[in-house]
Amino acid sequence: MISAASRPYIDASVPVLREHGLAITTTFYRNMFAEFPELTNLFNMGNQASGAQQQSLASAVFAYAANIGNPGALGPVVNRIVHKHVSVGIHAEHYPIVGRHLLGAIAETLGDAATPPLLAAWDEAYNSLAALLIQAEKDLYAGAGVEPGQTRPMRVTSVVRESGDVMSVRMEPADGAPVQTFKPGQYVSVGVDLSEGYRQMRQYSLSDAADGASLRISVKRESGAEAAQAGQVSNWIHENVKEGSVLQVSHPFGDFTPDTESNDPVVLLSAGVGITPMIAALKRIAKVNPKRYVIFGYAARDAAHHPHQADLAAARSAMPNLQVVTFYENLGDSADAQGGRMEVAKLPSWPRTETNVYMCGPLAFMQAQWLGLVGAGVPVTRLHREVFGPDMLDHLL
Repeated sequence: MISAASRPYIDASVPVLREHGLAITTTFYRNMFAEFPELTNLFNMGNQASGAQQQSLASAVFAYAANIGNPGALGPVVNRIVHKHVSVGIHAEHYPIVGRHLLGAIAETLGDAATPPLLAAWDEAYNSLAALLIQAEKDLYAGAGVEPGQTRPMRVTSVVRESGDVMSVRMEPADGAPVQTFKPGQYVSVGVDLSEGYRQMRQYSLSDAADGASLRISVKRESGAEAAQAGQVSNWIHENVKEGSVLQVSHPFGDFTPDTESNDPVVLLSAGVGITPMIAALKRIAKVNPKRYVIFGYAARDAAHHPHQADLAAARSAMPNLQVVTFYENLGDSADAQGGRMEVAKLPSWPRTETNVYMCGPLAFMQAQWLGLVGAGVPVTRLHREVFGPDMLDHLL
């Protein structure tokens, strides 16, 4: 991936990036958006406002430098980034722009410490990674049969209030053409034009099994300080989308695809709105193998913030070997849940070394479950998780 001559400079950059990474990425975004304001349409400007995106890129650059000789660690992350990029329409032409401004930000931030050999090494490292991403994204676009940035109009056929802050939106192609195929766990990007004058796209997991006719997403409404930062699109959907609305939606993408087709036991763990890909997986299993042994663990603040309860009830009726365990931080008078946070010891038993465990939810939830599962004897190779946004690389840092 990088020449022997450049490798020492990249290795030496690790402590520098740890110290100055955020300053570099803040400078990078500021300069790039000043020259190419249209690129704000491809970036989460809510995360820009909160500083999360700058920190995310700093983490990515640091993780790349620290693991540049470890393709086993970088490979899965690269694949996940490719799916994210394709879902928002990244073009090959964007990479030289990003590279020029990233190198410029390193030089501007480090000053005299950014020697010509150091900048040359980073130029080589960036272009090597860019070539890998460009080819992988080209292949993914071709496999999906779409052009970069292509969306299709989808007409909303129903809006259902799933909980106090989550609503589901079911959509069908506005042109009557067949709906896109997808695997449970994948997501679509929804593009909206905001009043602030820019277009934004957000990814939402598909929350139902494929039926050949429609797609369903479930959207959590953010409130308070969260809404001012990362919730513009979600709030817009809650305030504006109704039956008959038309949304611009990407082809489904995503590499987090729980095993729904085998006979093996499977464990699905989620918290908050992270339940959405797990519901899609559960409904697919109920359709193709309803007698399969499934543990479905879910954690929420309370019963009022527990979405898709009707879907879970239907799955329970159809699946005799489904074990559902619910945890509410505020138990109240709920008789069908446990109080407190999810703990591995409170879940039903399963063959620890032979069973895949899938997780989706807030970072703190997944970190806690990961540690608990490993401590309970589950091999790391059996653990899989879905992460959106700035937390994608936390396990490499």
